Amino acid sequence: MEQIRRTKIADVLKMKDFGTVINVKGWVRTRRGNKQVSFIALNDGSTIHNIQIVVDNNLFSEDFLKPITTGACLNVNGTLVESQGKGQTVEIQAKEIEIYGTADPNTYPLQKKGHSMEFLREIAHLRPRTNTFGAVLRIRHNMAYAIHKYFNDKGYYYLHTPIITASDCEGAGAMFQVTTLPLDNPPKTEDGVIDYGQDFFGKMASLTVSGQLEGELGAMALGAIYTFGPTFRAENSNTPRHLAEFWMIEPEIAFFDITDNMDLAEDFLKYLIRYALENCIDDLQFLNDMFDKDLIERLQSVLNSDFIRLTYTEGVKILEESGQKFEFPVYWGADLQSEHERYLVEKHFKKPVILTDYPKDIKAFYMKQNEDGKTVRAMDVLFPKIGEIIGGSQREEDFNKLVNRIQEMNIPDKDMWWYLDTRRFGSAPHAGFGLGFERLLLFVTGMGNIRDVIPFPRTPGNAEF
Repeated sequence: MEQIRRTKIADVLKMKDFGTVINVKGWVRTRRGNKQVSFIALNDGSTIHNIQIVVDNNLFSEDFLKPITTGACLNVNGTLVESQGKGQTVEIQAKEIEIYGTADPNTYPLQKKGHSMEFLREIAHLRPRTNTFGAVLRIRHNMAYAIHKYFNDKGYYYLHTPIITASDCEGAGAMFQVTTLPLDNPPKTEDGVIDYGQDFFGKMASLTVSGQLEGELGAMALGAIYTFGPTFRAENSNTPRHLAEFWMIEPEIAFFDITDNMDLAEDFLKYLIRYALENCIDDLQFLNDMFDKDLIERLQSVLNSDFIRLTYTEGVKILEESGQKFEFPVYWGADLQSEHERYLVEKHFKKPVILTDYPKDIKAFYMKQNEDGKTVRAMDVLFPKIGEIIGGSQREEDFNKLVNRIQEMNIPDKDMWWYLDTRRFGSAPHAGFGLGFERLLLFVTGMGNIRDVIPFPRTPGNAEF
């Protein structure tokens, strides 16, 4: 077979130089035809669209063409011609075909028919070959790139915070433990407790739930940083919104107050949505048509909205006076649930909402306390269909207030000495937030389940692939 440099299908579909001999490689989506001619839809992952390969059956033997079935992988040389059929402008008339790999129609699970999301999760190693997951994964890549571009262009520094840590940032306690001790017979102290002094790190260690605390240290030296990495929560939450392993983006900025923080969050989210609409429109259109007819309209409406900003207290008042029956009761001091957040966004304001000034008792120790002694300068950004998409706060820069709060919450001082040093030496006002990457992707793709926006979901009872 003649060696011709491969052209990606995304680029072939834009070409106009008909009569050129080109090379494409990819996987067969479908093959149909009659005795004289075969039509092969080929896809190489570079676009949601397939290229049509037109095969003159007289040029190839029946035995050669027989194994070209859905899922087979091909190397094709052919002439680029203007398409006569509907739905595409160009197609390729095959001159030479090499079969790289076959896919037995009796055992290849992705035959041309609709598959449920549940079934596709069972074959997560093959689901990227479907139109849906090809689209989702291309959007995922584009959003990751856009995040780095946004912060880089604003002069933020990308800080790599540790994945293995001895601190529980959220105080939630839901952490995966990392140990090299023999689990069947761990060493014990004289008191009969496990002796972590003999463990790999000489102390108890876990997978991180957040890079925020270390991110604050970076902001106190570099001015403005962001983290973007995997985080882990050992919560037994089997819901469409929770994963045990997910990715988080956490900017942390010196000399920022809560208002600066809200401005950044709104600008950041709008930038990402605009980037998706400008760079992923084919994939978004497919997801809009197949899964969520309001997807593109909803993305555009967020771009065109000024986010509503109101206090938690005002939000609770609206919910209490709504007359709406909620599964979880609403009262001042309650941790708002997704149904409450979505009511404010979807029914009451019909646009994204940033809630601020939450009761200090339902928020983390590091949030700056307000003068009222009851609330903290927290902020949650609430989106349609999702609820909370960003959580953040102005951080408490006052050493004594922070120490008192740590003691109130029974967090061991010995774990926090390094964090407190940032308030001991040259403390400064600062703020930051966390954006769950998969929550963002749920919104941008319109997918209904967080397991379907990450290649290999990790959930309770599931660590396949």
